[in-house]
Amino acid sequence: MEDFTQTANRFLKDHFGERAHSLVLCGAGDWSKAYSFILDGKDMVIRFGAHREDFEKDRVMGLYSSHILPIPRVIEVGETESGGFYAVSERVPGKHLDELNGPEIQQVLPQLLDALHELQQLDLTDTQMIGLWRPAGTGPSWGQELLSIAEPRDRLAGWRERLDAFPQEARIFDAGVDKLRQLVPQIPENRGITHNDLLNRNVLVDGGRLTGVIDWGNAFYGDPLYDNAWFLYWWPWYPQWREIDVQEVLDRHWEKHGGWPAQYEERLRCCLIHIGLDHIAYSAFRQRDEDMKRNAQQLLTYI
Repeated sequence: MEDFTQTANRFLKDHFGERAHSLVLCGAGDWSKAYSFILDGKDMVIRFGAHREDFEKDRVMGLYSSHILPIPRVIEVGETESGGFYAVSERVPGKHLDELNGPEIQQVLPQLLDALHELQQLDLTDTQMIGLWRPAGTGPSWGQELLSIAEPRDRLAGWRERLDAFPQEARIFDAGVDKLRQLVPQIPENRGITHNDLLNRNVLVDGGRLTGVIDWGNAFYGDPLYDNAWFLYWWPWYPQWREIDVQEVLDRHWEKHGGWPAQYEERLRCCLIHIGLDHIAYSAFRQRDEDMKRNAQQLLTYI
């Protein structure tokens, strides 16, 4: 079978001709592969994946790029001959947030939190018109969205059956859903764009400054505190950040912006439980048994 890099290189030559060269694999996740290359003398990235809507989200979010929240511009999205999809975007310099040491993350995380806070203040008309995310007032409530975590999902076909092969983790998952069902009636309806994947090599930093927030494929309309919860949940998984108190960083952020949001603790707890449930299901689908077990044990601390 032909190596995918050869397939990608052939696509590049067929599509751009001599304008494009120097294709190099720069990232491969569960949903797409990314290659850097030169197009008309400029540094670019081309990604290949099975889900066009992920790339369309990136294209729309590029419209909201700013000095405080840099989002690379997507210049082209299309379909490949094999039935997959591709997206071409600007390449930005920097190393990934995940690779930063303690002092570096302490410098950059407040910038990222401020950038996400500013995003919530914008009129996101384009995202609503495109229909990629449900804006406030349409579709199920935030509480219903949270509770749908236990339902079948197109991208994770068979996840529940795989989880049920691990009775202890399945019981913890069900206990988490029950706890979420108890908490949901207590939280208000809050909606904003949540990135929902701010680690996993999706934030770039250069010289102590944000240079790019990429891959908005998992983004959704939901409680903006979800991205706060994201860092709280995953912080223990990064031993190089052990000495940094992430809750203290979040507290300073909210003090700077006028105080903690209404029902902060209840909302945050619902987000944390949901993240745990989501990643138990995802790990079961991917057959990553150790990750599934670790997520289950972490979920127990929130329920």
